Amino acid sequence: MKRQHWIGLLCVAAMLVGGPALADETVSIGGSNAVLIKPAAPRASVILMPGGSGAISAGDHGDIHGLLGNQLVRTRQAYAARGVAVLVVDAGTSLAAAVQYMAAIKRPVTVIATSRGTIRAAEGIAGGARPDALVLTSAFLSPESGSSQNVMSILGSPASLPRTLVIEHSQDSCKFTLPAGVDPFVKWSAGRARAAWVSGGANEGDACEARAHHGFNGNDGQVVGLAAGFR
Repeated sequence: MKRQHWIGLLCVAAMLVGGPALADETVSIGGSNAVLIKPAAPRASVILMPGGSGAISAGDHGDIHGLLGNQLVRTRQAYAARGVAVLVVDAGTSLAAAVQYMAAIKRPVTVIATSRGTIRAAEGIAGGARPDALVLTSAFLSPESGSSQNVMSILGSPASLPRTLVIEHSQDSCKFTLPAGVDPFVKWSAGRARAAWVSGGANEGDACEARAHHGFNGNDGQVVGLAAGFR
């Protein structure tokens, strides 16, 4: 992926913030490093679970060295600018411990996961994590999404599913997160989930990467608005 393109995406994310960036800090949760952004008086908390390998490679001072182009990583300051405390977790971070950590800062706690991060979110909930709400973007939702490993198969039943918002791009062509998977998931959720659709933007490169519709390239503001506004 071209460095210039990622610089452009990060500049767009900075513009979404609309003000000076809040300081990121590295925190340890169960021995795993995560990055925290905490406004002075947060009104809620979000936990961001990136896709791909999930390895954000957090440094010691709130610096992130991995997955910088990922839609959730590149927009983390935009969430903080909306007055919510933000925790960007690594693939190795216990979701139950992360929810407990952020609940001590400010409830409600919403988990926002994208792409393969939605698999890790489902595994965390199956393992006992209890966020107040869940947002799944470009998600591995159901068999119709294109993968036998999906949120439905991991949870087995919607009983443990919190209030859930699915954000899907109508033209996502990633073979694991196809739009056809949304309606079966919403029906399976027994009223716990609803869907919001995004369209337009740019579509470049690998269909399952951040520069494609899968990564909401060109739609960051809309996605952040939908996810941050869901309680």
